[in-house]
Amino acid sequence: MRMAEVSAKFELSQDTLRYYERIGLIPPVNRNNSGIRDYTEDNLRWVEFIKCMRNAGMPIEALIDYVGLFQQGDETLEARKELLIDQRDQLIVRMEDMKKVQERLDYKIARYEQTVLEKEKKLRMPDEQ
Repeated sequence: MRMAEVSAKFELSQDTLRYYERIGLIPPVNRNNSGIRDYTEDNLRWVEFIKCMRNAGMPIEALIDYVGLFQQGDETLEARKELLIDQRDQLIVRMEDMKKVQERLDYKIARYEQTVLEKEKKLRMPDEQ
């Protein structure tokens, strides 16, 4: 699959894909005879994983650590698991914080809606009340 197709499929810019490849988050992508990148299924799985982890808020540095551990082989299984557990725990905290923000926004929106209703009541003609 060509870079433009991968970019569209994962909604990532081509610059982002190049960056991920340059810093080692995506294994080197094969190139055809014309020098155009040709993403394999393995490359696509890495792109999907990296995008998922970034969407979850995982920092690039943690992803670099994870990929480095992965490349070292099975002796790093426990370290990789611990890294993922740590990232999950951080995500849970962020989600709890976001839930509090959502609740506050809901409260503020309800207050505005109540204010609008009160103002509308005042604007009604006396015979409508």
